[in-house]
Amino acid sequence: MERNLGYIEYNENIEVLAKFAKALEHPTRIAILKHLENQSCCFIGDLVDVLPLAQSTFYQ
Repeated sequence: MERNLGYIEYNENIEVLAKFAKALEHPTRIAILKHLENQSCCFIGDLVDVLPLAQSTFYQ
């Protein structure tokens, strides 16, 4: 079987999903989202109380 090393053209939906998935690749980001899904509002101080991370980490 011959391998094609040419450019693969993806549709816009696939590219958007890939960028979204890359943004969520760290487990801490998923943990933040899991916490936020049950909150009506949230401040950085709330996240610092829930997750054992420095406050500055949440701004990254």
